[in-house]
Amino acid sequence: MPDEKPAALGFEAALTQLESVVERLESGELPLEETLKLFERGVELRDRCQKELLQAETRIEMLVRRASGVQPEPFDPEANS
Repeated sequence: MPDEKPAALGFEAALTQLESVVERLESGELPLEETLKLFERGVELRDRCQKELLQAETRIEMLVRRASGVQPEPFDPEANS
C-alpha cells in the first residue's frame, strides 16, 4: 500500500486504494496492528474521496442554478423507488 498522502491523490487513485484496503480488511487474515494501520488509511482515503465528491456536487449545483434557475433538491432514494 503506497504511503502517499491521500490529499495528493486524485479521486480515482484514492478510490482504487480504498477498495484495496477494504478487500484486505475483509480478508480477516491480518494481525491486529496491521489491521489498525490499514483501517486508519482507509478512513483517510474515504475522507479524501468524500471531499472530492462534495466539491463535484457543489460545482454541479452551481451550474444547474446558473443554467436553468432550478433549485436542486437532495436525492431521496426512498422517494424514487
